[in-house]
Amino acid sequence: MPKTRHPVVFAGAGPGDPDLITVKAMKALNRADVIIYAGSLVPESVLTWKGPHARTLSSADLNLVQIVDMMTAHYLDGKAVVRLHTGDPSLYGAIFEQMQALKKRDIPYQVIPGVTAAFAAAAAMTMEFTLPETTQTLILTRISGRTPVPDSENLESLAAHQASMAIYLSMGHVSKVSRTLVDHYGQDAWCAVTYKVSHPEEKIIYCRISDLDTMCREHGIDRHALIIVGKAVTACLENQEVLKSKLYDAGFSHGYRSAKNNLIPGRIAVWALTSNGRHLGGTLCRQVPQTRLFISSRLDRLEKNTSIASLQDSSPIARPAAVARNGQPDRQPPPPGGI
Repeated sequence: MPKTRHPVVFAGAGPGDPDLITVKAMKALNRADVIIYAGSLVPESVLTWKGPHARTLSSADLNLVQIVDMMTAHYLDGKAVVRLHTGDPSLYGAIFEQMQALKKRDIPYQVIPGVTAAFAAAAAMTMEFTLPETTQTLILTRISGRTPVPDSENLESLAAHQASMAIYLSMGHVSKVSRTLVDHYGQDAWCAVTYKVSHPEEKIIYCRISDLDTMCREHGIDRHALIIVGKAVTACLENQEVLKSKLYDAGFSHGYRSAKNNLIPGRIAVWALTSNGRHLGGTLCRQVPQTRLFISSRLDRLEKNTSIASLQDSSPIARPAAVARNGQPDRQPPPPGGI
């Protein structure tokens, strides 16, 4: 009678804490006959979810051909094989080459995602990577080292965006990372080094970017860590006030909720005649509820063509050209009769 054969399962082990593995991956481990895990990165504590008769094999000292041969042999023997990778297998997991090799041998496979270290770090830091109108982009990357990075994706190019960034696999080049980040985020900007996040040995170190190299040397961190940088880190660390999201704004409609009427009697109108007035008005709108900022048409045109620092516009308002909520112009005229 032919043996029942099971697809090879590539599963994410999560960042280290056994409780941060997905339920689906936990069930796969429990059903597995053979678990081939990345022993240099996956802590053995994650293997607590394996079944009582499962065989566990570390791939720490194996090369690609040996790993694929091992998976193939157990698959052909009718075993349920789980290939267990750290974090999420799709991110720096080198699973594509393994899947290609299995495909050439007509061996089916499937992938179960996992929690990557950047998201475990954000949770440990109680930080949100994306903040309304402050930063809306997260970059996951690494610096070029023994594994080259395409020129179009070098750290200098990515750092120029000043977005939230989590830098993997780069602790051996921390001096270069620090110099690059200083150039784009500024030497006094905050960053975080998250070492073995979610492991018992977890450390989270905050420092100015200019001190990054020194802090890593003082704490003996040269691997198993992420560098996280961006305005979100500063906002979290300094407990800054940020603009509220539209998602829960009572004045914002979506498929599950209708906006409340924005035309509330008694609302405050602030008229900006100069660039400085616009700045001060925006600050006032963020701090005082139910306040709107109006920008003169002339000021609006000048700011599109002139450096803000050079504006000295004191002309009277010709007509309302833009309205701002929370200090940010939405380029919509006010309703007839004003507010």
